[in-house]
Amino acid sequence: MDLARALEPVLDAARENASDVDTNSRFPHEAVAALRESGLCGLTVPSEAGGMGCGPEELVTAVARIAAACGSTAMVYLMHVSATMTVAAAPPSGQPKLLEQLADGTALGTLAFSETGSRSHFWAPTSQARADGATVELAAPKSFVTSAGHADVYIVSTLQPAATSAESPGVDIYAIPGDRSGVTTAGSWQGLGLRGNASAPMRFELETGDGDRLGAAGGGFALMLEAVLPWFNLGNAAVSLGFAKAAVDAAIRHASGARLEHLDESLAQLPTIRAQLSRMSLDLAATEAYLGAAARSIAAPDDATTLHVLGAKAYANDAALRITDAAMRVCGGAAFSHHLQLERFFRDARAGSVMAPTADVLYDLYGRALAGLALFEN
Repeated sequence: MDLARALEPVLDAARENASDVDTNSRFPHEAVAALRESGLCGLTVPSEAGGMGCGPEELVTAVARIAAACGSTAMVYLMHVSATMTVAAAPPSGQPKLLEQLADGTALGTLAFSETGSRSHFWAPTSQARADGATVELAAPKSFVTSAGHADVYIVSTLQPAATSAESPGVDIYAIPGDRSGVTTAGSWQGLGLRGNASAPMRFELETGDGDRLGAAGGGFALMLEAVLPWFNLGNAAVSLGFAKAAVDAAIRHASGARLEHLDESLAQLPTIRAQLSRMSLDLAATEAYLGAAARSIAAPDDATTLHVLGAKAYANDAALRITDAAMRVCGGAAFSHHLQLERFFRDARAGSVMAPTADVLYDLYGRALAGLALFEN
């Protein structure tokens, strides 16, 4: 598998359209079409299931490179991979070809977890399904769904019907095709950053059943923690890494090329600028090294894997905030124009830390794990 070659057409399409996607808050159709054709939709799917058979390290590489070209495309891709790996962990019995379709790009997937009632606590939906014999009636309003109205399949969480649970209702997860009646996009997305990822509200009001459910009844919470969280957190961290790398590169290029004519020297000849560039580069190197360690731990689980799953996103999100902020300062007024693209990286980087699970929530969970406490209260 030649990852670099598979990425080429995706990166070309992403770079060519990134500015227009951001300016007009439009879905990155061109780059997503290239993704569908590239084989990368099945990057982490086992080869025997029609995928490329790669792991967490390759995911970090692919997502970071796409993010450095277009953050919206990277987020659409990350959510597809997260949805795909959830299906791979617990395929719905009534959709036997779904994993193959997600892997070959026939179907674009995404997660539909966030709800207004539980906000960044994505693992705790407040919507509750109703049982009518063998039929389950969903009534799940979702607050932020990446690729809303553009995905072919949505991985939707909801509380079990009360009558089917012996104690308190558990969480169920369903794979819902986007063309089913009762799947609606309830708004549009106009955001500070990631303006093209179509992260709009949606409603899922339809009948479903066991054939669409991923895993056992009430098993959605475990599936979220074991299948969704490692891939999403690592991939989201890789998105932040891509923004940070792009910001460092842009700042170095600008500082090396821009000149102070009255002194006949470049910006990079100022000690204060060099110091800023150095701190940014070291911060980037530390982040990249940590994500490499986290990816290897997730690929081959060890005693530190839980900490890495919890820490990777929070650490990389905050690093991207620091690095993009420093890059804006280094480049001064030029950073506020579009030609450096720094203002886009700066805005896009702000999304990571507030995207569920937020950096603050993850720091709390990381601290609980360090202290030997239960991650979640009953």
